[in-house]
Amino acid sequence: MIRMLEKARALLQKARRRSWMKYALRGVGGNDNFERLDLAYSIEDPWNMDSPTEQARFERTNAIIEREFGRVGSLLELGCGEGHQSAYLARVADHVHGLDVSAKAVERARLRLPQARFEATDLFGQPWKPEGGRFDLVTACEVLYYMGDIDRSLARMSELGRACLVTAFAPAARRVGPHLERIDGLRKDWFWHGGTVWLAAWWRND
Repeated sequence: MIRMLEKARALLQKARRRSWMKYALRGVGGNDNFERLDLAYSIEDPWNMDSPTEQARFERTNAIIEREFGRVGSLLELGCGEGHQSAYLARVADHVHGLDVSAKAVERARLRLPQARFEATDLFGQPWKPEGGRFDLVTACEVLYYMGDIDRSLARMSELGRACLVTAFAPAARRVGPHLERIDGLRKDWFWHGGTVWLAAWWRND
């Protein structure tokens, strides 16, 4: 009986989250609608980052970073949200810096990972000056498809990082992929968990 009640609560919570996000993200895709993205964080964990699917994505992303770049010194994470993936990235990087356009999300990220540095701003407003003028790695996981000018964002990532990594789930990869293909030296991989498939792409700017 207790297990049935717990399952019912979980299903109800999932339905409420889905309904809320459908409302909050109305008109968000590909147009830098920061107000609506911030609105999404009126509830905690609006993207369900604690789910097994997202945890698997974090693990696979870390595996790619370790395989391709080894231990990272300084890392800049775009779209850090509440710091769920930041906590994973801290396992493969000495210094994590996270950006998000939502001040609500950044407040929660600071509580989740106090040893990292977070700011509520976008890619073009990032305030830090890493050693040598560039971060060792800049990541943009599941965020590029919300940006109005993907090419400009990718160019800025390359200015800020000695290397860059992007992930996008399969439906969004159709929008992001053509922009990534213009980058010299691009490398790609696909990974999946259950019924969800992601594109991972990375490049070096040395």
